[in-house]
Amino acid sequence: MNTPSPNPDVELMEALAEIEHEQWMHWSRTVAADVTDATRAKWQRSWTDYAALPDDLKEADRVWARRVITLLRQRRLIP
Repeated sequence: MNTPSPNPDVELMEALAEIEHEQWMHWSRTVAADVTDATRAKWQRSWTDYAALPDDLKEADRVWARRVITLLRQRRLIP
């Protein structure tokens, strides 16, 4: 049985997406008292570990991770 080799680009993107989710949780908890009850309830469903998120919510974090990777490549900080 062949195990696929890890893809460093995917691993980097997932690591950055996880950090993005942590940052969003921190921010959203900070401002939660200032939003509507409906918004807060929606956010609370996503106040969980990145690994436990459904794929559509992970993809929202991946969008930002890709933007970071693009910026780092443009500035030649990563290959």
